[in-house]
Amino acid sequence: MSHVILYWGIATAQLIIGLALLCAALRLFIGPRAQDRVVALDALYTTTLMLFLTFGMRSGAIIYFEAALLIALFGFVSSSALAKFLMRGEVIE
Repeated sequence: MSHVILYWGIATAQLIIGLALLCAALRLFIGPRAQDRVVALDALYTTTLMLFLTFGMRSGAIIYFEAALLIALFGFVSSSALAKFLMRGEVIE
């Protein structure tokens, strides 16, 4: 019984995360300012990270967790670079 509840709980979480992914992608494409697009990109990589983690829990494969780690690393670096670019207009000093 608990396996069935866990299976449907993860499936429901994946559905809700997918909806959040669509909302973030919509904000990324129609965001009126660059700051809105950067926040949407942060939300996009965070929800993608959570989606990969739920795929990893559901399938039991290690590759999803490694991909989530890479997404978290590259997402943090890219959002830091974009924030610096928006503040100063240059990334490399």
